[in-house]
Amino acid sequence: MSATGGPRRRVLVVTSDPLQVKMAGPGIRAWHIAKILGAEHDVKLRSTSGCSLSGEGFDAGATATAAEVRALVEWADILVVHGDAVHAYPFIRESGKILVADLYDPFHLEQLEQTRWHDRPGRDHLIAAATAVIDELCLRGDFFLCASERQRAFWLGHLAALGRVNVASYDADATLHTLFGIVPFGIPEQPPVRRRRALKGTHPGIGPDDTVILWGGGIYEWFDPLTVIRAVGELAPTHPAVRLFFLGMRHPHPGVPEMPKARQARELADALGLTGSHVFFNDSWVDYADRADYLLDADIGVSCHLESVETEFSFRTRMLDYLWAGLPMVATRGDVFADLIEKHRLGATVAPGDVRGFTEALRRLIDDVQYRRECRERTAGVADQYRWPAVLQPLVAFCRSPRRAPDLVDPLTARRLARASRRVAREVEGWRRDLDVLTAHYQLGGLRRLAARVRRRITDRR
Repeated sequence: MSATGGPRRRVLVVTSDPLQVKMAGPGIRAWHIAKILGAEHDVKLRSTSGCSLSGEGFDAGATATAAEVRALVEWADILVVHGDAVHAYPFIRESGKILVADLYDPFHLEQLEQTRWHDRPGRDHLIAAATAVIDELCLRGDFFLCASERQRAFWLGHLAALGRVNVASYDADATLHTLFGIVPFGIPEQPPVRRRRALKGTHPGIGPDDTVILWGGGIYEWFDPLTVIRAVGELAPTHPAVRLFFLGMRHPHPGVPEMPKARQARELADALGLTGSHVFFNDSWVDYADRADYLLDADIGVSCHLESVETEFSFRTRMLDYLWAGLPMVATRGDVFADLIEKHRLGATVAPGDVRGFTEALRRLIDDVQYRRECRERTAGVADQYRWPAVLQPLVAFCRSPRRAPDLVDPLTARRLARASRRVAREVEGWRRDLDVLTAHYQLGGLRRLAARVRRRITDRR
């Protein structure tokens, strides 16, 4: 029996991110899912990229082979997965186990921006492959997690296009609310505690009384660090104590390289003469347990992005750390977090690419101490809504009464969806084979042949 008196179920949480002292968003999210569910169930958290941490009320580890994953799937009653798990382990699709598909990160939209530096055939290839991987997950999911109401509408459209909005699912629940749990990213239950000074008076070039503006994460192609750097350049002559600190330039996942946008940020800071005096880059990644020291040494948190469909459906996890630390914020408009800042007056929002607007928003927060204090005070009430035990309640409730999706157990609908799932799986495998030979084709001058294969598959998919 669980702590609530219900049956203890066996839950397997799978992430493709490494579980280590330096963790990025997907690993952090999987960790807290396992921790919260572990209070009521027997939970195993497994990373396909390595694990060096011990679980907190759950069993944490790494999987090296498909056979290990198969044994874990056979053990589990409920699977919680994201990304390409269904494609990587086809037996999950056929297992009949209850599957929770975590869709909080629509990574195919990220890829649209991230692949701009690719040639067109390669870019088409990567986007189609990412979308097909998501299709596989959506065709198999019994319950879906998303980060916002806006994302729910987006993913409902995706499911409808795949045939998951059908007679069986509609007759079971005409609202389709039981298919989704809105589970945004969260923050720890306890407030941050300073263990040391990480920036002020300790980091070279940052004094104890300087004003620190924190970019609280990595730099990816869908972000706009250039506007923030230019704004700091505008402020520097009249505000010599302003300091902009980029928290993480090297992603902890070994498969994620430094992005072109990150290089552009360094080059711009160099060109403006700001590097080492007003703009600073952390060339590594801050340990998850140490990030509070950096947040508590900051005065303002910033997030700046491009105007795109990625922005519209994103959920910027770094903004939650700002909430956790009580930082006033300046952010670009266009995503759900900008709406939150405006609604609760947590700082300021500006139009995409508006250097002057960003400059003036920062100037007000720096100069008006009372305004900054009021923004800080207002973050407290909002932060409580995003603590992990609160945001994970829809998943906790589902695991207390888990169920297969109605259309996946309806004989007629299930057969049709199974055929669609197998077709998509074959498509993904084809994309991956092409991707494996992409470099070789470039080297051997076979780009035209590869482009023809990609275009054929895109045409067939339509």
